[in-house]
Amino acid sequence: MALAETASPDGPIGPSTARLRPAALRQLSDTQAAWLLLTPLLLFFGVSVIYPVIETIRLSFFEIRGLAPPKFDGFGNYIRLFSDANFLNSMKVTLVWALTATFFSVLIGWGLAMLCSLNPQKTLVFRVMIFAAYGVSEAVSGFMWLGIYRPDYGLLNGILEAIGLTNLTQPWLGNPSTALGSVIVAYVWTQVGLPLMTCFASIQSIPKNLFEAAYIDGAKSGSVMRHIIAPLSMPGVRVAIFINLLNSLKAFDLIFMLTGGGPVRSTETVGFFMYRESMLNFKLGYGAASTVILLIAVLVVSIPLILKRTGDAK
Repeated sequence: MALAETASPDGPIGPSTARLRPAALRQLSDTQAAWLLLTPLLLFFGVSVIYPVIETIRLSFFEIRGLAPPKFDGFGNYIRLFSDANFLNSMKVTLVWALTATFFSVLIGWGLAMLCSLNPQKTLVFRVMIFAAYGVSEAVSGFMWLGIYRPDYGLLNGILEAIGLTNLTQPWLGNPSTALGSVIVAYVWTQVGLPLMTCFASIQSIPKNLFEAAYIDGAKSGSVMRHIIAPLSMPGVRVAIFINLLNSLKAFDLIFMLTGGGPVRSTETVGFFMYRESMLNFKLGYGAASTVILLIAVLVVSIPLILKRTGDAK
């Protein structure tokens, strides 16, 4: 009897979805209502992302110097960019930076995730500490690494002197041959946390019966990591590579804090080149053209990976 009293023409659970909508939305289909609710977000996205991109592309076709009136230049900025030794150097630095930083950050994070998976409860605090570095602002991390790399009383040179390796002490950020590597080490430290968490989550999704069967057959921890954990955690590794690679292509804060693109442009990426030309040399059109090239590089990297992920999901 109680069930009969609660039943309604709309079904045994309660009122229909249409009854739950506000009166203004009852005459709209589900698709129309969804688009209406998404409109504020789409407007915000258009103003904050789409419009700046379009405006940057437009400015790249103009020669703009300081407060002088813009002068249409066609592809002149792009032609000058690819004959500019400084821009070509920034592309080389960006390539080395992105590949090296992504490789080591993902490799270290993946290795730590596999080790932590052997005893998840006892490594919880360790995982939180590693991931905390990823959440810290790169500007704050830059101040910390400045203290480590200082040539006079920095931590790194102090350790080298304490263990009798005084001949290895040097101005790590002031030497063109060591500056890029030093900044990459600092950047990798800030980025290891994400691969650790994505790979660890991927490992946690592996069926537990695989581990039980392996241990029953007498497998050691090394064999379990090599034959079970490593291959089955690849989805998390791919996600980490995708995100860290995109992050490395647009890195700016840490480079600004540690070297400012120097010495002699040895750590100047395309993003920093854009900042120098646009904000310091007041060549807005020239800087915008370099930004468009960086955008194309990001799209070339991201679109195939997104399409592959979409295909795998289907």
